[in-house]
Amino acid sequence: MNNQRRDTLKAGGSLGMLGLLAAVGLIKPEMAQAAWNKDAFDAKDMDAALAAVGAGKPAESAEISITAPDIAENGAVVPVGVVSKLPKTEYIAIMIEKNPAMLAASFTLPEGTAADVQTRVKMGQTSNVFAVVKADGKFYMTKKEVKVTLGGCGG
Repeated sequence: MNNQRRDTLKAGGSLGMLGLLAAVGLIKPEMAQAAWNKDAFDAKDMDAALAAVGAGKPAESAEISITAPDIAENGAVVPVGVVSKLPKTEYIAIMIEKNPAMLAASFTLPEGTAADVQTRVKMGQTSNVFAVVKADGKFYMTKKEVKVTLGGCGG
């Protein structure tokens, strides 16, 4: 039996517990946000976002796929998924080119975990959605254009 999923769920639950402990004052908020990559989430352009996650200039890869609607009727809630078929995938980031802050989500994957993430993001306007994947110590990426008909990031 593979306990990776169970261990991952336990770790996710402990992140919620960190927030609770911070709320009641048992730990400082800085301790709860130790894994937060502030520079990456504050990046305003692609080069800064890639540098903040340590990606440099990732190679294009057909082994990464993005699932997102071609047309999003509501930019406030756009479902986006990324699947990596690259062996030893350890990190996945979702970046939205025309958002005020490019990095929308990042996921660190424990060894042996399926490289398949799903989330919802806000998109202020029609934009390219990039998936940046770190696999076996190297970075790769792919992109997909998503058209937004109703704004989400301030519209």
